[in-house]
Amino acid sequence: MTSDNVRFVTACRVCGGEEWQQVISFGDVPLANGFLEGADSAAQEQSYPLEVISCRGCRLLSLTAVVDPRLLYRTYSYVTSDSETMARHMRTVVRLCSEGARLADGDLVVELGSNTGDQLLAFQEVGARVLGVDPARNLTAIAEDRGVPTVPEYFGSVTAGAVAAEHGRAKLILGRHVFAHIDDVADVLAGVRALLADDGLFTIEVPYAVDLVDGLAFDTIYHEHLSYFLISTLDTLFARHGLRTVDVERLAVHGGSVLVSAGLAEGTRTTGDRVRELIAHERSAGLLTDAVYEDFAARVRGTCDGLRELVRGLVAGGSRVAGYGASAKGTTLLNMCGLGRDELEFCTDTTPQKQGRLTPGTHLPVLAPEDVERQPDYYLLLAWNYAEEIMRKESAFLDAGGGFVVPVPEPTVRSRAVSAS
Repeated sequence: MTSDNVRFVTACRVCGGEEWQQVISFGDVPLANGFLEGADSAAQEQSYPLEVISCRGCRLLSLTAVVDPRLLYRTYSYVTSDSETMARHMRTVVRLCSEGARLADGDLVVELGSNTGDQLLAFQEVGARVLGVDPARNLTAIAEDRGVPTVPEYFGSVTAGAVAAEHGRAKLILGRHVFAHIDDVADVLAGVRALLADDGLFTIEVPYAVDLVDGLAFDTIYHEHLSYFLISTLDTLFARHGLRTVDVERLAVHGGSVLVSAGLAEGTRTTGDRVRELIAHERSAGLLTDAVYEDFAARVRGTCDGLRELVRGLVAGGSRVAGYGASAKGTTLLNMCGLGRDELEFCTDTTPQKQGRLTPGTHLPVLAPEDVERQPDYYLLLAWNYAEEIMRKESAFLDAGGGFVVPVPEPTVRSRAVSAS
């Protein structure tokens, strides 16, 4: 670990509290999207502490270590999935946001962390004027080539002021699976207030801490995800920064997410019933107490032990195993569970930016699917959030006797033989 590249949290970024519950530590882990170019770069690989804490003041789940974002995002290997599941989800986001913000033709939609522009292309199709903001210049160049104007910067008060001066105020400011990546939430929310139209909506999609705990989605914990939110925590945060939570939708994507919308506190939008209902559920389910997180940590350790035993048992029995989907959550899962080259031969992924590289920490070669010369007996399904779509896509592999190991929430084998038994 290089101390110059990491800052340790001393106060909660939501409420300023300094009393923490230690939830779980995974030790030092490499960056989830830090794919390596070869053995030489592997020798220089850095790892950073991966530890989760819970603020006893507002129950924000947070990482203790904040890695310098320049290491994480300037050249970024994560590209928005082109799966049918994600395409369908993006259309759902357009519908929900268009209805909630009451978008009209020509209204400005600004997306934070816009990646290669897929979501904004979907908004263009319904007549919106769009603008992306994303610091990953390798991805913003792709977005520009696709016709999505993009500012290659971090979003904050300065960038928001420049955008407002050039493009006007936004009817919708959207951040899909980016808000959890932000350390200085105060500056981002100041930017939202500067850019948002009086009757506009600020809408974020984030992993839901309730689903993280209930569904044991611990492999979504990695250095890019600094925060894991309850609705009650977000409500506290928005209120401290001149915003009012107005609506929420629960979504199945990425192991369980929420689409949360807020308006200006001085505006006319009011808090909806779904917000109040989820806040009440979080309290009644014990999410504001230590006990839930103690149980979560124990279940994580049990699942890691079970997955390790299952995979090593397959290998000991003569089966060949590989990874399916070189996802960020896959990096976390393999490193947390102590699975690597002794158990897995390679990892396959459709993302060109990852192919020909080595997975972080475990150093498995990443192959394009068409470059796999001989299929393994089993794939460890690292992209488990797309399990059903992948099973349909890989029906020939299953028909030929292959199987998938699904790791979360409980390690299981999916194959034709298991289904028939």
